[in-house]
Amino acid sequence: MKTKRFFLAVAITALVITVILISLRAYYVAIALVAGTLIMGYRELWSLVRRREMPVIDERVRENVGKSVRNGFIFLVMALAFLMLPFSTVLIGSGSSMVHVLGGLFVSAALAYLLSYLFYDRVRPGLGEKGLKIFCISLLTAGISLAVFVISVVLHNGLSGLLGVEEPVFFVIAVIVSPAGMAVGIVGSLAIFTKGLFNKAP
Repeated sequence: MKTKRFFLAVAITALVITVILISLRAYYVAIALVAGTLIMGYRELWSLVRRREMPVIDERVRENVGKSVRNGFIFLVMALAFLMLPFSTVLIGSGSSMVHVLGGLFVSAALAYLLSYLFYDRVRPGLGEKGLKIFCISLLTAGISLAVFVISVVLHNGLSGLLGVEEPVFFVIAVIVSPAGMAVGIVGSLAIFTKGLFNKAP
């Protein structure tokens, strides 16, 4: 009963906020809010459609949901921090693009929550110790590559402005090396994630 009330409260809150956003003509954010809410509540909605009842909430589900919410929040904070960097201000140069960015951030955070829940609920049990290790290494590779990209862009711009000429080393790292590392990490992570998603837990 508490779960149903909580789910109903979230749905009503999202509906009210959506109406307010539509009245303010923030259509993109309204669509993002609806999409994000549907993504985050996919498990409950699917159970209501198929069985006309809320899914069972046991200790394992509560733990998985808690971890997933934490990951979605961390992703949102990191994305906001990235957008505050000097070279990211071009993304929010006007009011309309700010609305698009906020909507995209909400949907992205919801997707981070969904992927995290799928990982804890289905992928991790389907991966062996070796597969889990490879998955972590792939994610770490993508994360380090992203950090190197940000640092390289900052250093390249700083040195270019200081020296008065185009700095080549960090430019190559930012344009070629870092994207290649991110591509390898992301593709590897997705491959292992998909494998664990369709594997049966031992």
